[in-house]
Parts: sequence; structure tokens; C-alpha cells
Amino acid sequence: MATPIKQPRIVLLDIEGTVCPISFVKDVLFPYALSALPGTLQREWDSPTFLPYRQAFPAEHASSPDALLAHVRDLMARDVKIAYLKSLQGYLWESGYASGELRAPLFPDVAPKIVQWTESGWGQSKEEEEGGKNKVKVMIYSSGSVPAQKLFFGHTDAEPSDLRPRISGWFDTVNAGPKTEAESYRRIVASDENVEQVPAEEWLFLSDNVKEVEAAKEAGLQSFVVERPGNAPLSDEVRGRERVIRSFDEL
Repeated sequence: MATPIKQPRIVLLDIEGTVCPISFVKDVLFPYALSALPGTLQREWDSPTFLPYRQAFPAEHASSPDALLAHVRDLMARDVKIAYLKSLQGYLWESGYASGELRAPLFPDVAPKIVQWTESGWGQSKEEEEGGKNKVKVMIYSSGSVPAQKLFFGHTDAEPSDLRPRISGWFDTVNAGPKTEAESYRRIVASDENVEQVPAEEWLFLSDNVKEVEAAKEAGLQSFVVERPGNAPLSDEVRGRERVIRSFDEL
């Protein structure tokens, strides 16, 4: 049975654990960045392209390739989410996506729904869907940097592979703020990407993270918890108070 919902005009999507398996980031992207970094530091340490990424690190960690490598390894071992690290990871992933070594694995319901929402509409009735009414904008909010988000959606295993033309806005912890704080969602609703000034109650945020869902709801957005294979189990208490979906097809 479809989950009851007020039809949104904007769907805001988390990435990890929501549109792709949580294992892709931890088991594929992170190891790829670590393996690519030593060679990149040797080849590009003084290159104009790499310099901005190097200079974004604290001076004591950007003093030498060895110091930067050790700092990155330490941050990633502790799963520290910090802007300069995420920017560097995005830079490293870029070559992997370009070569085809990296391809973002979407859950099978994700790409068809993004296409439907942005082309045909929410589809509450056959006539509305065929007429293209109730079209929905799709935006992204992830702890990964905006450049990394664009790489991800530009190189998926879906058809079409490049979903970037269907995404109307990109948000991360730099331009929006922490994902577990309600103010971040208020900032997104008030952003320039919301050109039609769609009110918070006409947004729908989908995430596997319960605290993020709670923060979005506090800011006035509709928000559901997404339960996917490989995600942390949800407690009975969470299931009792939050709306949980296992597929976008339930919407």
C-alpha cells in the first residue's frame, strides 16, 4: 500500500543508504581515494590544478606529501566529515569516474522515479501523469561535497546514466549546514535554488538517517525514513513514530 503523503513540489534526496547502498561509499569510494592519493601527491603536488586542494588543508598537514597523506589516512580512519577532505576525495574520484573504474550503483527504483517526477509529474492520476501536471523538482542534500554529488549522479549504472540534468539543486554541509540541524533545512528552503519559493510543507526529504528526518520535520518539511538493504536496523520505536518506506515506488 502506498504511503499517504501530501504531494510535494520538491523532493530532497539523501544519497548514501537512500539512493545507493551504504557499502558503495565505505567499500568502494573511500578505498579508491586512499589508493589513488599517494600517486596523485607524487605527480601533482605542485600542479596548479591540485594546489587549491592542498592549500585547503591546515598548514601543518600540507607541508609535505607524507604529512598530507598521513593526515588524510587518519581522518578517514576516524570517519571525520570535514570540508577540505571531502573536496579532495571528490577530486580523486573524478578520474575514477572518467575512466569508468567507478560507477554509482543506484537502487533500481531510484532513476525511474526521478525521471517520472521531473518529466511526467507525481502521477496521482493517469490523466495528470500523461499531461505532465504536478511535475516535481528533485534536489540533493548529502554530507558529500557538491562536486562529489555531481560526479555521482553523472556516472550512474542506471538508464540514463547521467541524471544531473534532472537535478535542480545541490546541497552539502558547506552551503546548507549539518544535516541533523533543522536550521539547515530552513536554509535550503530559503535558498536561491528554490526559485518558486515553494514552502517547506511542500517539500519531501528522504533519508536513511532518523536524526536527519527529525530535523527536516522540525523545519516543516515532510520527511520519511528510507529502509534499504545494508542499512542499520530500525528500532520498533522508530517504526512506531516515523513513516518508513523501502522503495520510492511506495510513494
